[in-house]
Amino acid sequence: MRPSFRGLIATLVISPLLASCFVSGDSSASDAADADARLRVALAIPPVQALSPYSNDATVLDKLAVAEGLTVLGEDGTAEPSLAESWTRESDTTWTFELREASFQDGTEVTAESVVNALTRANDAEPKPRVLSDVTLTATAVDVDTVTLTTGSPDPVLPLRLASPALGIFSANAYREDGTVSPVGTATGAFEITELNGRTSVTVDRFDDYWGGPARASGIDATWIPDGTARANALRGGDVDIAEWIPTAQAALLDESTRHEVPSVRTDSLILNTGSGVFTDAALRASAREAVDGSALVDSVFGGYADSAQGLFGPAVPWAADHRVGSTDRAEALSTAEVRARTEDRTVRLATYTNRAELPEAATVLQQQLEQAGFTVRQDVREYSQMEADLLAGEYDALVFSRVTLLDTGDAVAYLASDYTSDGVYNIAGLADPDVDEAIRAAATESDPERRRQQIMRAEAEILRTDAVVPLVHQQVVQGIADGVEGVLLDPRERSLIGLDTRRA
Repeated sequence: MRPSFRGLIATLVISPLLASCFVSGDSSASDAADADARLRVALAIPPVQALSPYSNDATVLDKLAVAEGLTVLGEDGTAEPSLAESWTRESDTTWTFELREASFQDGTEVTAESVVNALTRANDAEPKPRVLSDVTLTATAVDVDTVTLTTGSPDPVLPLRLASPALGIFSANAYREDGTVSPVGTATGAFEITELNGRTSVTVDRFDDYWGGPARASGIDATWIPDGTARANALRGGDVDIAEWIPTAQAALLDESTRHEVPSVRTDSLILNTGSGVFTDAALRASAREAVDGSALVDSVFGGYADSAQGLFGPAVPWAADHRVGSTDRAEALSTAEVRARTEDRTVRLATYTNRAELPEAATVLQQQLEQAGFTVRQDVREYSQMEADLLAGEYDALVFSRVTLLDTGDAVAYLASDYTSDGVYNIAGLADPDVDEAIRAAATESDPERRRQQIMRAEAEILRTDAVVPLVHQQVVQGIADGVEGVLLDPRERSLIGLDTRRA
């Protein structure tokens, strides 16, 4: 055991969700018998970058309890301890974090130097992880157990930001000379990746030296099944124990005991490319906005597992409705004849992806609505992993898109900054609007929670004013869990799935 340099650490209460993850390792004999069973999991979206934490793949590392950051999101959306036991805000731009004793899966210890290395590499990555779109981090080791983090501008929600899957802490062995990051055997979580088979499957085994105590399951065999019907069939056929993202059309076909609805912070929207193509014209964007009716999708496409969208944030973000402000100064829509005249010989390239089974069907409905308004539309439907680079390069005019709005940090500002600021790393809309940038910056610097929420909703109004995004529905997520499987984490933010207590009874 290394020498301890920790000061007095305040007692922190773990939420029920976190407690389900970090159960005691003092299992009974019957519990030990349960632990021999491996879990079989069907995941929806195959990895794009070999489970790199700097890509969308990072959420898989959270779902399978492989990687951890300094903090974790509690059930109430606040930051709670993970690899950091406590933290103190020293000034507007400086925070100090005290680390717990923990080991990486390659046998090395978690130290301040290893944390500094991990966070520095994330800050310097090209492109940056979305969660760092609006902030620059400087990490410094004070002693073996203490890290100081400094931000370029005040960041009142830094502990929330550090809970992002993109800011997981890995050992020095994870970082390659070519700039890639391999999480295979280099993380700190309850399960260790032992084999990654391209975009097909991943094998993880229990990490017995996990600081929170050993998991109940001995391992996880996860398979990527992009087709939602196939995932549901795998659950019905007994081939998997857990199947995420059951299509709403398949949900009714599952036994009620295996169907679990989760209120989600997921919003499905029509994203319009403001940077190139047809929708650089604000009047054509307004015409698309007026043509599209998301309420038509609620029953016909989502089988009632959705609500008509009121904005970027839905019922699972309960404070949003109370702070929502109306958008003003929006462009006026054109008549059908005017749309046809302005788009003569031009086709709207409408993209969506198959990993969420409802989206292609929704795209067909939206195509019909847009064509009735005078647009000519051609669809491009593929797996998300095959089209992400083209989306970010602005190769499409429009995208039917499903986004977990509080995925990256649990704080809405990070989502707004990455998706809608001029230099946002996930700005599929190609939006470059000074008023939007300023509104998001104002929200980012506000430390009072109530005023921060007010600023977030003002930023939402500025974004909606541009018609770069047309919210359609707020989804519920249906997770499939076989009878006899216990302890699965039903997370509205869709980041957690497997915990220490997840097992086959």
